[in-house]
Amino acid sequence: MFDSRHVRTFAEVVRTGSYAAAARSLGYTQPAISQQMKVLERAVGTPLFVRVGRGLKLTDAGDVLATHAEGILGSIAAAHEQMKAITRLRAGRIRICGFPSANATLLPAAVARITEDHPGVRVELLEEEPPLSLTALARGDCDIALAFSYEDSEDNEGNGGNGGNGDNGHNAERQQGGGDLIEVPLLDDPLMLLMPADHPLARRRTVELREFADERWIAGCNRCRGHFVAACADAGFEPDIAFTTDDNLAVQGLVAAGTGVALMPGMVLSFMCHPKVAGRPVVPADHRRVSAFTPAGHQKVPATRLMLEALQEAAGELRPLKPRRARR
Repeated sequence: MFDSRHVRTFAEVVRTGSYAAAARSLGYTQPAISQQMKVLERAVGTPLFVRVGRGLKLTDAGDVLATHAEGILGSIAAAHEQMKAITRLRAGRIRICGFPSANATLLPAAVARITEDHPGVRVELLEEEPPLSLTALARGDCDIALAFSYEDSEDNEGNGGNGGNGDNGHNAERQQGGGDLIEVPLLDDPLMLLMPADHPLARRRTVELREFADERWIAGCNRCRGHFVAACADAGFEPDIAFTTDDNLAVQGLVAAGTGVALMPGMVLSFMCHPKVAGRPVVPADHRRVSAFTPAGHQKVPATRLMLEALQEAAGELRPLKPRRARR
């Protein structure tokens, strides 16, 4: 058995290439690094490094440990975080990484539920579009990640070809990524066509993408843009993408100014709608699937379970924005 601190130092020596560089990185003295490596070598019973000129070379045993070091440290860190999380509900810390429209719609209602019943709970919020929100979860930067996916996404996290919805998906938990993550489906978010309020088709209750084949388009994040281009291809045309921005407010401003039209999630329109923008459902109906993810087993931690339940409740109350006549 060896000390995890020594494994962490060993990994830094491997990464930096020398005792001196590892010492600078970790804030130790070089003799302290050397001493730790000697202790580790005694623990494993064989040398881990050999000198080659002025540098270091891993032995066969060193190669094996280097292969497993990150996994060892990651497992220890995950175990440490999960054990601390058991007592967090009283101390109060839940870390969530979500994408902008979820942070503006689902999160406020969920946080309000938790802080009303547990005023000592502190919610820390990060903002990333998927798949970066899931990357943050894998790094241990958060306890819950909110992400969305489309049925045609190559990197679909747990879509399985069947969209969950706000009625039948809330109680389902699905294990994804070879058992690494638990997916909690929250809702299906319908896509809306945004156009200027004085557009000839703004009087319609629903529209078809092919009717806008000759328009200039405003596209969003990479994942949304990929699905949008594929949807246009299914409708028989290639969109003229004139602008690209991840800023939902900027998209509406550009549409209101008459510079183009956009395909946007209904969640965006539920918390802001420019008075000079009309939003209409597309036919055939299209949507993105919104889910919460947490590491397998972590959903049993009281604070995490509490937030997942609050998110499910908030998703159940969120209704797609009904088409309305925009002010001109």
